[in-house]
Amino acid sequence: MSSSPESSTQPRVITVAHSPDSDDAFMFYGLATNKLETEGLKFEHTLKDIQTLNEDAKNGVYDVTAISFHAYAYVSDKYALLPHGASIGDKYGPIVVTKDPRKPEEIGSMKIAVPGELTSAYLALRLYNRDFEHVVVPFDEIIDFVKKGGADAGLLIHEGQLFYKQVGLDKVLDLGEWWHERTGLPLPMGGNAIRRDLGPDLMKQVSKHLHRSIMYSMENRENALAYAMQFARDMAPEMADRFVAMWVNDLTLDYGERGREGVRRLLREGVEAGIIPHEVDIEFVG
Repeated sequence: MSSSPESSTQPRVITVAHSPDSDDAFMFYGLATNKLETEGLKFEHTLKDIQTLNEDAKNGVYDVTAISFHAYAYVSDKYALLPHGASIGDKYGPIVVTKDPRKPEEIGSMKIAVPGELTSAYLALRLYNRDFEHVVVPFDEIIDFVKKGGADAGLLIHEGQLFYKQVGLDKVLDLGEWWHERTGLPLPMGGNAIRRDLGPDLMKQVSKHLHRSIMYSMENRENALAYAMQFARDMAPEMADRFVAMWVNDLTLDYGERGREGVRRLLREGVEAGIIPHEVDIEFVG
């Protein structure tokens, strides 16, 4: 039950989990720093890496959680998708890198370090090629793993996409470019999901405040970016700015029809390819 500020009842606590990344921190700046009136709701933030969040979502741990779209396929009975807050790359996405120049046609014979089997990056790479071997490595260790020869290639998400050249690695394939050439659609990576058992009214109310938080951050970009910098893992400010701009954009405020179709297409192809074992009920709130 929501309550007015004057009422003596305790605020309704909404648990929100997202990754400790500068783009997520940027989106949640308005709520996390109590800049917004939230009508008797209290948002409690938990920060965990996306692989852990994907696993937690299977058990419905948080009211609202960041989630890989690939992982959403396994929790759509418990969660609906919020219509905002997504990381969607339009003509760019996860990048396969190697130490020495290699061709995309060689991917099937490679052993590739991937950031998790439930990530959308892994799903997209499997759609590109079914044959490669893989080893799961924490996303922020993949570059070093490849440089040390632990795998033939690495699948980069997050800021590694921006500085792999600086550390001497070579791009084999940008999955976002490939996906766009093939489908004309943006490649969705992750979104925010909300527990269905909150009920339609509370889901809509929570959705409204999370949308306002993203708006607030975009309207107060400098302050939101300064806040996000503490989660930027030693990135220079201009690099963090570029990274946030890549993953917090107009499609984050609202998927639009292209964004929604991108999600539907990615998961449908996952099912058709036999990677996802069942049809997925994709429902957007509101």
